[in-house]
Amino acid sequence: MSLSHLLDMPGVNTPEAATRGYVFNHTMIRVKDLARSLDFYTRMLGFTPVHRQDFPDAAFTIVYLVLVADRAIIPEDDAARLQWVLGQPGVLELTHNHGTEHDESFRYHHGNAEPRGFGHLCVSVPDVEEACARFEAMGVTFQKRLTDGRMKHIAFIRDPDDYWIEILQPASIIA
Repeated sequence: MSLSHLLDMPGVNTPEAATRGYVFNHTMIRVKDLARSLDFYTRMLGFTPVHRQDFPDAAFTIVYLVLVADRAIIPEDDAARLQWVLGQPGVLELTHNHGTEHDESFRYHHGNAEPRGFGHLCVSVPDVEEACARFEAMGVTFQKRLTDGRMKHIAFIRDPDDYWIEILQPASIIA
């Protein structure tokens, strides 16, 4: 489908000049156990935590994470780093409500069971087969392996809270 067909879909408008400079900054997901989620997102997917805010009166903590090839671009100063991360595209915000990690029966709804809602995150990788082999060796839970179903170019893994994460290689979509 051509770009012009996409731009002509019902409901699509030309962006107003006032929206120039807007950046889709972050998606927030709630996590039961912050340490377990940080381990998953940093070790399995390569994210770097760049800012943490604790709200003891409201009993929650947020951590912003980014995927960057060179950590040297991340400002050292906390205030500068917060300003920097809030201008980056594709940031992941983990929100942890204190105490949930101690409740065995506590679960967040990942959105892919009834009632359906939130769908998934997506991480693009240079080599999807290599990434999936690594995930398999590390014991990551798969929702869909490359060999499952008709879409052989994407996989879905699950994080500790069962949120789905699509894994794809951009070049394999076109090929």
